[in-house]
Amino acid sequence: MTVVQAAIDVGSLLEESGGLFQYALVFVLAAIPVVEILVVVPIAIGLGLDPVTTAVVAFVGNVASVYALVVVHQRLRAWWRSRRSDPDPDSSDRYARARRLWNAYGLPGLALGSPVLTGVHVATLVALLAGSPVRRTAAWMTVGIAVWTVLLTAGSVFGFSLLGVV
Repeated sequence: MTVVQAAIDVGSLLEESGGLFQYALVFVLAAIPVVEILVVVPIAIGLGLDPVTTAVVAFVGNVASVYALVVVHQRLRAWWRSRRSDPDPDSSDRYARARRLWNAYGLPGLALGSPVLTGVHVATLVALLAGSPVRRTAAWMTVGIAVWTVLLTAGSVFGFSLLGVV
């Protein structure tokens, strides 16, 4: 599914529903990779949904899906480590140094750029697979989603008001 097709489908789905069900759809759609906040927020605001409520609901939906991904990753990793009998390959000095550099600089940049570059789900998996601490990954992804939710909401309200749509 392309982003354009996702946008058309999201718009149709939101337009055909009404009332609180629209906000429930915003929550669910914001949690779906490809769709996420980048598509849902502008479309929902363009259809006349309240911008603040839309932003909060989309933010919570997107963050909830990221946290679910983090929990699943933690459980799979724990399961995998319990099955392994070989020593930890992550113990070398070189690996530890690379990991410190990634943790110091890589995660914030990835988290802040992910909603528009890769999507938060892919970025979360990349960060976790690269060995970033779980809490730090969740926190930075939350910050990135929050920043982009505010920017998308403000930009949508401003843009649609210039066009006279909302």
